[in-house]
Amino acid sequence: MTDSLRWTKSSYSDNGGQCIEWAPEHAAATGEFKIRDSKDPHGPILALTRGAFAGLVEFARHHG
Repeated sequence: MTDSLRWTKSSYSDNGGQCIEWAPEHAAATGEFKIRDSKDPHGPILALTRGAFAGLVEFARHHG
């Protein structure tokens, strides 16, 4: 299923290559927030809950 996901780069990724991508359509359809390192698209994928993803976004806002 991960091959068919459409990935979007984080808007917080403009910091010299430290980028993550997420699959918003998958999140909307399933409630599961998948994220990966944009530099390693075939590497590991994290699956987060809505609350964990919101916490990650909040952390990036304050520490990015």
